[in-house]
Amino acid sequence: MAVIRLTREFSFEMAHALEGYDGLCRHIHGHSYKLFVTVSGTPSTDPSSSRYGMVMDFGDLKQIVNELIVDRYDHALVLRQTPENAGLLERVREKWERVYLVDSQPTCEQMIDQFARQIASALPEGVQLAELKLYETEKSHATWRAEDNIPL
Repeated sequence: MAVIRLTREFSFEMAHALEGYDGLCRHIHGHSYKLFVTVSGTPSTDPSSSRYGMVMDFGDLKQIVNELIVDRYDHALVLRQTPENAGLLERVREKWERVYLVDSQPTCEQMIDQFARQIASALPEGVQLAELKLYETEKSHATWRAEDNIPL
């Protein structure tokens, strides 16, 4: 049986700021992100299975990605926590609950790497994460491919 790739598109709105960046992106700003999640595997050959003929149910993929990524980051603010801004950021978090403080710069590149780890660990047996594309703008995106990375 052939290995098949499935792709599902997701979208969410998120704001961030690039602490220490020398440019306009050091200020809080937002993006309309598009995330394309591609998984691969062999379709089930078991006629008694509810997944017969499928690599994975698109609904199951939707549930995983929504739970791990979309539901968390949609309409959120993501900022890098540094010793200099820790107090300020904690006060911001007291007012708004969807503020996430991270150790790394919340760039498209860092976020896609984190998303890949989260999604890969939640996929069912026999299904692998093949590729992620995260569009920060209509014309700019980052790509993560399994073939370029060590196993997650």
